Amino acid sequence: MIVGVLKESFPETRVSFLPEHVTLLKKWNVEVVVEHNAGITAFATNDTYIVSGATVASREEVLKIAAIILSINNFSENDIAFINKTAVVLGVYQPLFNYSSINNWAALGITVFSMDMLPRTTRAQGMDVLSSQANISGYKAVLTAANLFPKYFPMFMTAAGTIPPAKMLILGAGVAGLQAIATGRRLGAVVEVFDTRPAVKEEVMSLGAKFVEVEGAADASKAGGYAVEQSEEFLQRQKAKIAESVAKADIIITTAQIPGKKAPVLITTSMMEAMKNGSVIIDLAAATGGNTELTKNDETVIHHGVSIVGNSSLPSGMPSDASKLYGKNILNFLQLVISKEGTLNLNFEDDLVKGTCIVHEGKITNERIQAAVNAQP
Repeated sequence: MIVGVLKESFPETRVSFLPEHVTLLKKWNVEVVVEHNAGITAFATNDTYIVSGATVASREEVLKIAAIILSINNFSENDIAFINKTAVVLGVYQPLFNYSSINNWAALGITVFSMDMLPRTTRAQGMDVLSSQANISGYKAVLTAANLFPKYFPMFMTAAGTIPPAKMLILGAGVAGLQAIATGRRLGAVVEVFDTRPAVKEEVMSLGAKFVEVEGAADASKAGGYAVEQSEEFLQRQKAKIAESVAKADIIITTAQIPGKKAPVLITTSMMEAMKNGSVIIDLAAATGGNTELTKNDETVIHHGVSIVGNSSLPSGMPSDASKLYGKNILNFLQLVISKEGTLNLNFEDDLVKGTCIVHEGKITNERIQAAVNAQP
């Protein structure tokens, strides 16, 4: 069997599989074909893939001969003309938003697995690409903010006077939020954290941050690390509490997202207008609408002296380690669909295989995705 690795389109710099992953996969009697220069932006050259045992080929050839195709992001319409009709495609396709592609994939007859649909259980932790990449997002968000912020992060006591520490507010204490706390604290910032899940309070405080608590939140314990929709009464209390913290903050990092829905707006324009000139907001939910009223994906908006950075692609800013972690996640998942003999083995009785599959044998297999597709005009 052949596993194919595609080169991602600009501006993506990551790659699905590094040479070190190829070496491991070869031990399963599986051949690997890599598109020419697929890993070049992740600092993996064609030569290093060849040394690891892979073959380098054109994109068309990879699509034609591979039984399993690895592509982080959605492939293009041109790719469909070359793709093997019995192929299995594996990536992060955000099917709850990319409705237009789903029916095309079903009509083509290919099998598609979207890793962002992986059930978030204990057994799935080693395959959880959302967590591994969110960890990088939280880290890079703080570094991005530090570069934009016109002041120091830590407190300094000098002969010329005392510089107070930066005040950082983090909205959402999931994987990205927790890494942002740790990174912000290392740089010397004073950190406050807001989250609707009281269960994360202990983790937040253990990292040296203050937890901003609003009572009466809906239970989010079964939401797989995401936010959930809240009552109107709670939202009003939340808004007032957040407004207090926003007005004091120099740096804000927002991470709140709800699967299949627009990201909740947590910071209004009036809140941002109460912030100090030079303040920075890094919105990690930009791809699904953003947590502020002014967020634009892949853009930086400056309003009343406040920089609002809409960036959901921060892992691409650290492509070597991002690709290393992503590839390890994929390698762990491939163990579920490749037999010991190196053949394809799609066991849909496995909850992880079933939950991650979105298209198979010409049908949309996920009920939530099917409902979303049916709801489109």
